Amino acid sequence: MTTATVRVPDELHARVPAEQRGPGLDRDGVRLLVSRGTQVSHHAFAALPRLLTAGDLLVVNTSPTLAAAVDGRIGHARVVVHFSTRGDDGRWAVELRDPDGRGTTRARAGGPAGTEVRLARGVRLVLEEPLSERGERLWWARVSSSAVAGLLRERGRPIRYAYTERDQPLSVYQTVFALPSEDGAGSAEMPSAGRPFTARLVAELVSRGVQFAPVSLHTGVASAEAHEPPYPERFAVPEASARLINAARAGEGRVLAVGTTAVRAVESATGSDGVVRARDGWTDLVVTPERGARAVDGLLTGLHEPEASHLLMLEAVAGRAAIDHAYEAAVAGRYLWHEFGDVHLILPETGLTERIAPATECEDSARAV
Repeated sequence: MTTATVRVPDELHARVPAEQRGPGLDRDGVRLLVSRGTQVSHHAFAALPRLLTAGDLLVVNTSPTLAAAVDGRIGHARVVVHFSTRGDDGRWAVELRDPDGRGTTRARAGGPAGTEVRLARGVRLVLEEPLSERGERLWWARVSSSAVAGLLRERGRPIRYAYTERDQPLSVYQTVFALPSEDGAGSAEMPSAGRPFTARLVAELVSRGVQFAPVSLHTGVASAEAHEPPYPERFAVPEASARLINAARAGEGRVLAVGTTAVRAVESATGSDGVVRARDGWTDLVVTPERGARAVDGLLTGLHEPEASHLLMLEAVAGRAAIDHAYEAAVAGRYLWHEFGDVHLILPETGLTERIAPATECEDSARAV
């Protein structure tokens, strides 16, 4: 069985957060599948501090989650606008969706250019052009007011997908690592690999000598239907974090990214020499098995749909055989999928002395800009 043939039964879709599944549960009340090569083991997430060692470094995404879904109208028709990414020119990349009558949405054809959407507070949004030649799901739109952050705070709600049971407050979608940004930027969808962490668990990790390197990557709206690769996203790797990552790689520690967004940020700041440098801007980098991972030794991540493009990144870190075996074990073990589900820790199979040499710049399948 391979990830391409894995079928995730409907009952394995996590419909509510862990802390709502029973009395006395907290965010860390999820399961943890650990894989080292094709060897897997099963743990509670609260066991994470005992699975890591002093000198290990966790790279975490501090991007806050936005209340990015807003109701609107095109003529008399109701639509839902998903605010994805704010461009440097003040425009927003948005996705229009149709309400499905169950509190969630379904796909809607994009465009055409010039389409006007009426939002709350008298705000008007006008579609101008598709974000990419790959399709017309996301459009650049001009918004009549610069106060989009206020609109999202007052009238927005977290983006919700059909497999979830009910609406949740924004606090449910914030990780313990989230920091507000000065310009109100954030992620349209939660950097969900960090969700199971609690303040208590972070304190225990620190007490055991595990370090944290904060980065940011503001993730846009994913495709629930097409599983397309990510569009360009804003990221930042601070100087202090770059130094921590390079020091861990030069020593005995392992660099473990918390989430695919953290991988994308770090790898976008890593040169062909394997050195991470402070960097910020936009990245369209897609980490593939052909490119490989240059700075990250392992990854803590959620369980992704078999068609998801994120699986290419997992294969770049661990190899196809390891990921296939882990996903077969996850289905057999009744692990839960998606942002409220269980998590997967991918650790290096061999010692750090056997790190693969980085690829050359010309081998990149995408670039950081």
